Amino acid sequence: MITVTERAAKAARRFIRGSDTPATGLRLAVSGGGCSGFQYTMQLEAAPAADDSVVEAHGVKLYLDPASVQMLSGVTVDFIDTLTESGFTFHNPNAASTCGCGKSFSA
Repeated sequence: MITVTERAAKAARRFIRGSDTPATGLRLAVSGGGCSGFQYTMQLEAAPAADDSVVEAHGVKLYLDPASVQMLSGVTVDFIDTLTESGFTFHNPNAASTCGCGKSFSA
């Protein structure tokens, strides 16, 4: 399934608490696009959809739509915060290739 590091969960909890609208979790999905064919998307959600898989990691709920579950299997989500960049990162051992920014991949 999906692995979420403690750093990523801490950042997600911070975003959920600071949201202007009520949020109970984070939607993680894969959509077409990006430099390599597919891209990761994330957004705060008030509740899961009826057909979502719900994964809880370090106190954060992730909502996964049925089309994304298989493509996200084995992915590790982390969060980096350095002088030069800040944001969520994705390590996908099943990706055939990734782009330079790490936000898109090919299957």
